[in-house]
Amino acid sequence: MTVALSLLLGCVVVGWLAPRYLLRIADPAVALVAWLVSVVAVVVTTAGAMLLLVLPDHGLGPSVVATLHHCWQSVAHGSAPAVEAVSGAVGFVLLAGLLARLAVAGVRGGRQRAQARREQLDVLRVAGRREEGAHVTVWLDHDSPLAFSLAGRPGVVVATEGLHRHLSPEQVQAVLTHEQAHLNGRHHLLVAFGDLVGATLPFLPLFRRTAAALRELVELAADATAVRKHGADAVRAALTGVAGHGAPGTALAMGGDSVQSRLAKLPRHVPGPARRLASCGLAGVTALVLPAVTALAALATLMLVSCPAA
Repeated sequence: MTVALSLLLGCVVVGWLAPRYLLRIADPAVALVAWLVSVVAVVVTTAGAMLLLVLPDHGLGPSVVATLHHCWQSVAHGSAPAVEAVSGAVGFVLLAGLLARLAVAGVRGGRQRAQARREQLDVLRVAGRREEGAHVTVWLDHDSPLAFSLAGRPGVVVATEGLHRHLSPEQVQAVLTHEQAHLNGRHHLLVAFGDLVGATLPFLPLFRRTAAALRELVELAADATAVRKHGADAVRAALTGVAGHGAPGTALAMGGDSVQSRLAKLPRHVPGPARRLASCGLAGVTALVLPAVTALAALATLMLVSCPAA
C-alpha cells in the first residue's frame, strides 16, 4: 500500500505545483508539450496506483515486500489487505468513471463544434471570396482588420479586406501565418482538450488551469511561428492592428485573447527546429516521469525516517 500511496502523493504534488513552473517556460511549444504530458502523466500514474492496491502484494515480488516489511513493519502495511483491495477497487472504478465521462463529453463537444463550424462555413462561402493555398483563405469585404481560423478537414482561414486597408503587406502576411500556424499545429483540438479537462477533472490546479493555459500557449506558439517568418516588429504591429476584434466562439483569432500579455512575451528570436524538437522531447520525458520520481523521493524519505541506520 505504501508504494500506491506514494504514487498518489506524487500525483497530488505535481498536480498542485506544476502550473506555476510550467507557465515560466519561455518557449510556448515546449510549455505546451510539458503541460499536456503532465496531465496525461498524472492521470496514468493515478490509475497505476489504484491498480497496485488491487493486485496481490501490490504488484511487487515477495522479496521486495518482505524487505520493505523488515525495514518498516508499521508503514509498509498500515491497513488490512482487504481494506487496501477494496479501496483500490473503489478508486479504480471512480477513475474509470471519470475517464468515461471525459470521453463522452469529448465526443459530444466534438459533434457540437463540427456542427457549428459547418454552419459558419456555409455562411462564409456565400459571403466571401475564396483564395486557394496551403490552407484555403476566405476573404470577407469588411473594413475591420480581422482574421481567424476554423479547424476541420480542411482547415480554413477567414480574413477581412480590412487587413489590407489598415496593415502593411508584411503585417498581413504575419496575420495569415499566425492563423495557418493554428491549423498546422492542431491548436483547435488542444484548446478543446483543455476545455474538456478543466470541465471534467477540476480536482487539481493542473487540471483546472489547463483550459486557460492552453488557450494562451497556442496563441504564443502561433505568434512565435509568425516571428520566425516575418520578424518581431511585423508581428507586434499586426497584433496591435487586429486587437479587440471579435471572432466566432469555435475559432482562434490573432487579436482575440490576452493581446497585451502576448505583446509583452513576444520573442525577438525563435529557436531553430532541431533545438526546439530536442527541448520538447526533454520536457515531455521530464513531465512523464515526474509523478513517479516524486513518489520515489517520498518513499526514500519515508525509508530514511522509518529504518534505523545500520
